Amino acid sequence: MENNESTHEGACRETLEEACARIRIHGLYTYYNLPFINQVHFFFRAELLDLDFAAGIESEEVALLGRDEIPWHEIAFPAVKNTLEHYFHDYERQDFPLRSADIVIDDDEKRIIRPHQR
Repeated sequence: MENNESTHEGACRETLEEACARIRIHGLYTYYNLPFINQVHFFFRAELLDLDFAAGIESEEVALLGRDEIPWHEIAFPAVKNTLEHYFHDYERQDFPLRSADIVIDDDEKRIIRPHQR
């Protein structure tokens, strides 16, 4: 987020910068606390307003992919992978509850996702 920017505004701006895509946000979907780097990551459910998208200045490529087309082993951030897994599961039921978790580092330097209880 930039100064004087809401989370919704930040999500729209980041989407425009990274994918040249205009979106309408439907609501917060997942959020993750990453205390080891003093960050919180927010993910929103949104719809594309049109199919006019492209790689932005911060991206090498962008594409719309189905579940079987996603290169799961190449996803660098656990929060992104976890959010996508939840989305495909929730999409089948058409129920999108707000989910949250902490991502922590264990003694072996592995990142562990600890979901918050609902």
